[in-house]
Amino acid sequence: MGCSSARTGDPRRRSGIGPGAILRGLWPVLKRPWIASRLVALQAEKHLFDWRYPPSADGRAGAIRQLSLRLTDRCNLRCGTCGQWGERGYLHGADLRRLVADEVPAARHADLLRGLAAAGHRPVVYLWGGEPMLYDGVLDLVGTATDLRMPVAIATNGARVAEAAERLVRAPLFLLQVSIDGPDAELHDRLRPTAGGGGSFAAVGSALSAVRETRRAARRDLPLIASLTTISRENAPRLADLYDAFADRVDLFVFYLAWWIDESRAALHEREFARRFGDAPRRHRGWIGGWKPDDAAALHRQIEAVRARARRPGAPPAVLIPRLHGEADLRAYYTDHARDFGYRRCVSVFQAMEVNSNGDVSPCRDYNDYVVGNVKDSTLAGLWNHERYRAFRRSLATDGLMPVCTRCCGLMGY
Repeated sequence: MGCSSARTGDPRRRSGIGPGAILRGLWPVLKRPWIASRLVALQAEKHLFDWRYPPSADGRAGAIRQLSLRLTDRCNLRCGTCGQWGERGYLHGADLRRLVADEVPAARHADLLRGLAAAGHRPVVYLWGGEPMLYDGVLDLVGTATDLRMPVAIATNGARVAEAAERLVRAPLFLLQVSIDGPDAELHDRLRPTAGGGGSFAAVGSALSAVRETRRAARRDLPLIASLTTISRENAPRLADLYDAFADRVDLFVFYLAWWIDESRAALHEREFARRFGDAPRRHRGWIGGWKPDDAAALHRQIEAVRARARRPGAPPAVLIPRLHGEADLRAYYTDHARDFGYRRCVSVFQAMEVNSNGDVSPCRDYNDYVVGNVKDSTLAGLWNHERYRAFRRSLATDGLMPVCTRCCGLMGY
């Protein structure tokens, strides 16, 4: 699992899911070589990254391994730890009608996928938001991408999934990732309230039940179902309870330590971004937060309890992202934002293409102020090695990571 690299600061450390979790979910993938080959290529290139992309290179990337489509900014929830609609989310005050009007139409996304296939790219397609299930045409996109032999994953809070279960299973969707932040309605709904102040826990239960029942009735084993949990002050004491509550309903547990920055890191990023690129960023401020757990030792015990449960025969595997080990690393993660734990180079900017809801392409998923171009008037393949894209890659390779990178999904969780 790379324990030693976390302590020695090995610059070759890469994010990813451990071999145990892969092996235990392997059979549904092995039966579909068109999925397995995409995942193997993505992971293999990560481990060969320094050879494939030396820092002195010109920033040109090879095949697109993952296409991340943030389909919409709309979301029915207001989760505190979200950089978009959370405590200090950068979408607060935005004109929602304008955001919706600016969305890339589903037909354009479909044309872009076909263009990618014609250009020789068949990436994993990752659909997210906002809440992607609120996007008109999302199910058609799942079908189009799958027909093109591009495995599709969706990250959702459970909205509208139950009604779509039959189409998701038939496609088949490769991976359904459902956000679950508490073992019961009281905690989950407090952390993930709806925009109107209601609860979302019931929708999660309905989504899991519908997809599992549809899989069983159709005698299929996809989509794989993953629970996504953002660790916060409120749920840190109950991670083992969450595992127990959903162990019979999901195939994989993923626990995130939360992507967040502090005020000093945000200010430092503004100066560094302006120095490199000449503009002042703003979206990173949506990720300023203080929802860290109070007790690193207690959090460590909870994580170890989850890992012990996951080692039982037949139990679903559990993954911690980023992969840290020990109480000291956990404490440093939340208190020392300069620590990179060995994640010294960003792999995702050479593998994953990020498309925002309005069509802007950015190398960075969460801190996406740097824009390369727009897919409404350009192709994905044409933008992938655009000079602005290559300049961003060169900057990270030669000048190093930017201040916000050390708490970014693209660096430590992709």
